[in-house]
Amino acid sequence: MIMVDECAFEYTRRWWPDQKPEFLPLNPEGPKVRYLSAGQGPTLVLLHSTRTQLDLFQRVIPRLVDHFTIHTFDYPGFGWSDIVPGADYREPAMRKHVVDFVERLDLRDITLVGESLGATLALTTAAVLRDRVKQVVAINPYDYLPGAERANLLASMIIKCVRAPLIGPIFAAMESRASLAGIFRGGFYDSSRLPPDFIDELAKVGKRPGYPAVARAVYKGLPSYVAAKSHYAQIEAPVTLVYGDHDWSRAAEREANLARIKQGKMLVLKDASHIASLERPEAFARILIETQST
Repeated sequence: MIMVDECAFEYTRRWWPDQKPEFLPLNPEGPKVRYLSAGQGPTLVLLHSTRTQLDLFQRVIPRLVDHFTIHTFDYPGFGWSDIVPGADYREPAMRKHVVDFVERLDLRDITLVGESLGATLALTTAAVLRDRVKQVVAINPYDYLPGAERANLLASMIIKCVRAPLIGPIFAAMESRASLAGIFRGGFYDSSRLPPDFIDELAKVGKRPGYPAVARAVYKGLPSYVAAKSHYAQIEAPVTLVYGDHDWSRAAEREANLARIKQGKMLVLKDASHIASLERPEAFARILIETQST
């Protein structure tokens, strides 16, 4: 059995030894989430992707701390945050967690930044928070079907099996380090940029009691992120959409998203696929710094 008290800080301290994550209840009745705050300057909230945690931004945060006060957290059920049996992982429930996090810390004048699933949550959360949000940077939004199944054949096969009735729980419980690494490599243009120890960390998280049910619920909930695109038209803040030139999304899907947004622009990140924060961290950080100064 993996003990959260022993493991929740170990990996983060490797790449950010000067900071230690903390735990925060999102509301009096709600789950506790692991979060990290660091840096100085304008407020920036980083939202991570599917099947990851705040450590996704390990190569980005050190490049940003001199420019922003950064807040990031593991969504409930993800990383080392509380797992609540039977919890809802569809977009509206996940969006509510982000809203609760922002309101719990009373953050204002925010730059909301997300990658993949986190990018979709950044966009839909901005539509709700409105006056608290200064701008949004959404990197490779995850709002199309079949989503991660476009990564590679292995991802397609495993995700289909995890979603399936009857056999789904069995396949979710069979997740291994090798299968995780194979799926994640499909999110890179240059797979040598995938940190092996990050996969080790995710595999460790996957051994937490109750985590296979979380993974299955997240994959089954993907259609709700596609439906959530209807909220994009309600965003009042300026939005920068960023897509890797080898991202899983298609040109028509990107243009359709841009058309939904009132104050939107689109950038293309060269030599990058879906997980740009690890593959192109210097470009990821530069976009945020430059967007802040405009």
